[in-house]
Amino acid sequence: MLSDMEGNPILTARHLPEMYRLCAEHFGGLPAFATRLSADSWLPLSFRDLYARGAKVAGGLMALGVQPGDAIGLISNNRVEWMLAEVGIQLCGAVNTPRGTDVTDEEWRYIFRHAQVKVAFAETPRELERLNRLRPEWPALRDVVLLTGDVPPGNTALTLEALGAMGATYLAAHPGACAHREAALAPTAIFTLIYTSGTTGQPKGVMLTHANMMSQIKQVPLELDCTDRVLSILPIWHVFERMFEVYTMSRGVCTYYTSRRMLATDLQEVEPTFMGSAPRLWESLHDRIVHTIRQAHPVRRALFHIAYHLSRWYRASLTFLRGETPTPPPSRRGYRWALLGAHALRWAVLLPGYGFFNAAVLEAVRLKAGGCLKATISGGGALPPVIDEFFTNIGITVLEGYGLTETSPVLAVRVEGKRVRGTVGPVIPGTEMRIVDVDSGQVRYPPPPDAYASTEANGIGIKGEIQVRGPQVMKGYYKEPALTRTVLSEEGWFRTGDLGAVTWNGCLRILGRCKSTIVLRNGENVEPEPIEARLGLCTHVEHVAVVGQDCKHLYALVVPDFEQFKKEGHPAHNRAALSRDPQAHRVVFDEIRASQANHQSAGRPQAIHAIHLLAEPFTPGEELTNLFKLKRHVIETKYRAELATLFAGAPGHRRSHQERA
Repeated sequence: MLSDMEGNPILTARHLPEMYRLCAEHFGGLPAFATRLSADSWLPLSFRDLYARGAKVAGGLMALGVQPGDAIGLISNNRVEWMLAEVGIQLCGAVNTPRGTDVTDEEWRYIFRHAQVKVAFAETPRELERLNRLRPEWPALRDVVLLTGDVPPGNTALTLEALGAMGATYLAAHPGACAHREAALAPTAIFTLIYTSGTTGQPKGVMLTHANMMSQIKQVPLELDCTDRVLSILPIWHVFERMFEVYTMSRGVCTYYTSRRMLATDLQEVEPTFMGSAPRLWESLHDRIVHTIRQAHPVRRALFHIAYHLSRWYRASLTFLRGETPTPPPSRRGYRWALLGAHALRWAVLLPGYGFFNAAVLEAVRLKAGGCLKATISGGGALPPVIDEFFTNIGITVLEGYGLTETSPVLAVRVEGKRVRGTVGPVIPGTEMRIVDVDSGQVRYPPPPDAYASTEANGIGIKGEIQVRGPQVMKGYYKEPALTRTVLSEEGWFRTGDLGAVTWNGCLRILGRCKSTIVLRNGENVEPEPIEARLGLCTHVEHVAVVGQDCKHLYALVVPDFEQFKKEGHPAHNRAALSRDPQAHRVVFDEIRASQANHQSAGRPQAIHAIHLLAEPFTPGEELTNLFKLKRHVIETKYRAELATLFAGAPGHRRSHQERA
């Protein structure tokens, strides 16, 4: 077992099969993964056993005729059997083509046909029956493996245990088969085909190589070791969670599989020290904590507010003293020194009170997240500033990161000394980044060597498209060379499609999407994501999509929070009735307008002119991706009639606006 991660030989691995083998050799009997058996009971799987069982799966795939480079489908949610299948797929040199069980039939048809999947793993009998129903459409598919449960009558499939037994026999007859394929595998070989969630259209098969993934475990600036505990909550087929689990394996960390239903319980039982997460998780935890505080005794409530505001002022001064503010300090030297002195004095004065209330009050709040959480990386979407500030002030470090499936995924992340709120931190080592003017194509950041006369010449704060180059950038889109050329230049620069700017202290701010930019009739460009993030925090709003391309004003499709209305005694017996109720419409619209009025930067072009309440929630696989990003093309197609009515300004949809005016 490694006691010192400096010089960790696992980080010298050329590809995943070598890394999995080295993890088994160096971490041996330490737990790699743990699965809940019952309350307070977890079943661990050691690094050694993971590799041994994965090798048998690889042998079974070889016995089925799987060759290096063949696409293997893996339709499953987070579970240890997913990792057993993953290790087996990699050890035989094949290409993992994963997706969650919420995949639609249409997406499933497209992915398996496009990737020419040879063998498929299905998580449960339900997925197996769906797969066999669609199987006639995939002539390349030869065999199916069921990960858990028994094969239903009338279905043809191997169980994972049967595949492992077949693999053991094959490896006995062909000793060294896994070692031979490991030695023959090139770092530039594709290890996975991840089909994007389709936020902008047809899913695209992103080709990621072993070298892409190995660069991530070497360059992502985290400090974990075998004493840490991690909870797995994000979809494992998504590249962020997948990279994170590979990273934790390389450090000897045990990953505990949880679910959204069991998360609150598992935070208390496992007491994780670190976890990968998405903004929605922290929004839910924030709402739960705030609700608990509101229901508490007035004395407890007062103590929390005292502790919270002491922490906010204390941390604001500390942030200024560390130079971790998103805006630069005043240019006038005297004023700057005066501010430094004032913040140093406030920090010193507040320190004793902050220390007492932090231990006596905020520590109890932190226990809601297990009590041992050192930090978490939030990815997959923008973290609302209010949520970011709240957890910072109660003492839970949320390190917001940024990346895409096409970049394996991490490009930037907040680190110690660069924890600048409102940013995603600096780009990680080994990655080049530039900010390019969307219209002219001119590089605005970094500037040419002779352009240091002014802030604008330095490119600081100038908005443009984020383009990156580095070892984590994908090989391309599978079978889509023309599409690949539109985003990946011959020099290796990848066009992210995201708008960003660099702060004075070298951190990256995400300012929206190039393609999602709404251009109003007056020529005003509006980024909908920041507006949606703010409106999503409204008490009576569950989901919101801002629209208005080529219109005079902005509009919003809103999914009202039915549970909140029901809690307040609203008479509507279902969502459909709630969406038709004028009073509910008025409540939501007034809350949205109040939210925008309280946001200083919400100028008139960003004001929501009218809303439409929807009768159905947005769901992953339909209007949302698995990380709760809006699929705008799906929403605009599905609600075409509602949008036409909204844009036409039907009186029924503008009543609350007129009444308020």
